[in-house]
Amino acid sequence: MKDIYILGIETSCDETSCSIIKNGSEEISTTVLSQVDIHTLYGGVVPEIASRNHVKDIVFVINKCLTDAKMSMDMIGGIAVTYGPGLVGSLLVGIEAAKTLAYIFDKPLIPVHHIRSHIYANNLEKELKFPLICLVISGGHTELLLIKDHFNITKIGSTLDDAVGECYDKVARVMGISYPGGPVIDKMAHDGKPIYDLPIPLNDDSYNFSFSGLKSAVINLYHNYEQAGKTIDKNCLASSFQDVVISSLTTKTMRALKEYNVNNLVLAGGVSANKGIREKFEQLCKEKNIDFSFPRIEYCTDNAAMVGAAGYFLYKEGKFTDLKLNADSSAELV
Repeated sequence: MKDIYILGIETSCDETSCSIIKNGSEEISTTVLSQVDIHTLYGGVVPEIASRNHVKDIVFVINKCLTDAKMSMDMIGGIAVTYGPGLVGSLLVGIEAAKTLAYIFDKPLIPVHHIRSHIYANNLEKELKFPLICLVISGGHTELLLIKDHFNITKIGSTLDDAVGECYDKVARVMGISYPGGPVIDKMAHDGKPIYDLPIPLNDDSYNFSFSGLKSAVINLYHNYEQAGKTIDKNCLASSFQDVVISSLTTKTMRALKEYNVNNLVLAGGVSANKGIREKFEQLCKEKNIDFSFPRIEYCTDNAAMVGAAGYFLYKEGKFTDLKLNADSSAELV
């Protein structure tokens, strides 16, 4: 079978990235320019600044990716690009670049949903096995998906308020930890013990999640200690917080695997880089003989390799779009 090379473009938030992926599973070249250092100054991503930096960097990123791969556009089978969800201004930069390449070089244009990309980051590690349960955990999403094949995806649960990654960052902020706070909280949690009593949010029989109440409980506890002139152990608070998060995520996910009689679990999204969450899922899956997969660290955060991997399977099905493609900041995964 002829090899298919997909050029992926990702600009949904604050990473400008281009990648070339062979047959949906082999990374040939990836370039990522992160804006984390820029947005750290503001305590979070500033949409206007993000889009301006994408405009500045997108041509360089694409050229570098092709140069590093020692490939030309005539070797590319299709152009895959994230169309949503994400920041509208950021998305538009990647979309316009992809449309320009597709038009000039007469290549099919492949629209890729951001969550689909995160799922297919796992295919860069090992081939996805269906049916599977996927837990998507990121700064903007917390979802449980039942995936029966490449194009049969059902959402069985999601967050009713804050996404888990958003909750990590808000808790970090009240503890005086700079953005992005999630990785720091994870590290601190390993140095502390869960000695503070915090509520398990939405502890029910549904597959939905809620983290706003947990966030508020942490903030209130922290402020109460401050007002009483007492010192709170930040490592232990981080451990207590993360312990509840892990309990919420693992309890519902493992129950879904059992109810739907599925033996394959994958993690997806930026928070899947969390060491504590990975370790607990590894332990539980080993105990229950569940095949467990998660992306390597560089594939957890936003990158174009995952876009190219997902784009390959869309390419095979002929799921192309025309040059009218527009950004959809709240696109639903279909």
